[in-house]
Order: sequence, then C-alpha cells, then structure tokens
Amino acid sequence: MKNKIRVELEGIDIRFDEPLKEYTYTNVGGAVDYLVFPRNRYEIVRVIEFAKREGIPWQVLGNSSNVIVRDGGIRGFVIRMDKLNTVTVSGYTIEAEAGANLIETTRVALFHSLTGFEFACGIPGSIGGAVYMNAGAYGGEVSHILVSAQILTPAGYVETLDNRELRFGYRSSILQENGAIVLSAKFALRPGNYTVIEQEMARLTHLRELKQPLELPSCGSVFKRPLDHFAGQLIMEAGLKGYRFGGVEVSQKHAGFMVNVENGTANDYESLIKHVIETVEKSSGITLEREVRIIGDPAETL
Repeated sequence: MKNKIRVELEGIDIRFDEPLKEYTYTNVGGAVDYLVFPRNRYEIVRVIEFAKREGIPWQVLGNSSNVIVRDGGIRGFVIRMDKLNTVTVSGYTIEAEAGANLIETTRVALFHSLTGFEFACGIPGSIGGAVYMNAGAYGGEVSHILVSAQILTPAGYVETLDNRELRFGYRSSILQENGAIVLSAKFALRPGNYTVIEQEMARLTHLRELKQPLELPSCGSVFKRPLDHFAGQLIMEAGLKGYRFGGVEVSQKHAGFMVNVENGTANDYESLIKHVIETVEKSSGITLEREVRIIGDPAETL
C-alpha cells in the first residue's frame, strides 16, 4: 500500500509510521500509518478520495492540544492542517484557514485594533479545532464571534455553515456529529483601542500563567465544567491534587489539568482520568464529563 500511496498521491507531504507523540501537547501517542500535511484543499480531497476508494480510515487532527492519542497509534490516514494557515482581515472581519494557530490569530486581531477575540489569546490549538470544540475561556467562546465556517462534508462537498447551523453548545458543535472538516472560519469583531486590547490580553495571559501548568506537557482542561461547580475544585476536594498514575499526575498548580511529569503514556492518562471520575463521584456525587478527546488504538491491539 505504501508504494501505491507514493504513486497515486505523489507531491503530497505524507509521512509513514510517524509517532504522534512528536505532535501532541501531552507528548504521548503511538504511530499513525500515514500522516498527511496537505498544502491546499485540492490535496485534502485527493487524500480522502483515495482513502475511500481503498477502504482506508481517515481523520483530521488539529494542533492536538485537547486530545490524547492512545499508545497503539492510529490506523489509516491522519490529516493535519498545519500548512493551511492563511489569516486575512477585511474591515472588521477576520477569515482564517483551519490550520492557522488560534493564539497567532488573536494577535492579528490585536495588530488591527479589533476587539472580541481577547478571550482566546492563551488557548493553544488551531482555528479548525477551536470551531470544532467551540473553544472558550474567561467568559468568551468561539460561538460569540463566529459568522460562518467553510466545511468539507464527508461526501466531499464544500459547504458554508452559519453560526446557527453549526449548532454550538458548551465545548460542542454539529461537526462532532456530522464528520465534516473545517476548512476556514470567518469571525466578526469590533473596532477597539490597541492599548486596551493589548492590556486585556496581557491580563488574561498573566491569569493563565498564574493558574495553569503551562511549563509541563498536558492536554489542557481535562473535564467539562459541571453545572454550578468547578472541576478543579471538586478534584481538589476529593484529595486528588498531585495524585499520580505512572508518569502522569493531577497538576499541583491546577487540579483540572493532568501533566506528563515523567515519560507518561496514554494508558497512564486514561487510568488517571478513570480514577479521578470515580473518586470525585464518591466524594461529591457529581460525575465529571471528559472534555479531552481520546482517540486511537490501545497498545495491546498492536
């Protein structure tokens, strides 16, 4: 199959048996059969059409900042959008391709003195992932500013969905159900004062650095916020701050995070998440729901 891929998908950047831990924020994850870095939409369509024809599974991964890839890796194609990263500004509107870095996009907004994107100034990840997850922080979220997203449907058609059609919820969108890929997104911002925007971004960045373990590999916020509670507080009250499984531990700095402190594995992450959910439920009666996505095959299936 590798030779067939080389011939039929010639010219596309495809890496074989590539360890995904080199690309994830957690520093865990086994190898993917075929890792693809398309340069444009045409190359994405070529890869997907080939995969369908050959019966090979495929999926898209953003910056892998809120995902855990299991130790057995992923079969088939994984498409990363890193090279589709153009950001353009027209009036008060910013349009960004799916692979554009979210933090960098907020800096483009700052450069043009546009306000509304400050909440995302410290969220790691890509524009595509941010739309997919309805990323948010400090009272703001993608759904508050997104006008529309251009998507590629599983059938291979390019469509534009407006804010309402994307059916945003808390850390969710219709894209998690329909299997479509974000190609680009358009955001409506407001004219603002450069200094005021810069100061707000500095304030939020300071808060983030103060409260979150940014110096260690992690998958960001592990759990969704339960109604009328904070996941980190519930975990702390259950006595789990600093609790460790293998090389992964509940962060001493913020109990809502799990950090890879010593060559941890995806299995360590999964085991720790399971233990935290069970312990918090016993302690408070509240069942925590995962925000982080877990994908791929367990190591033992290899």
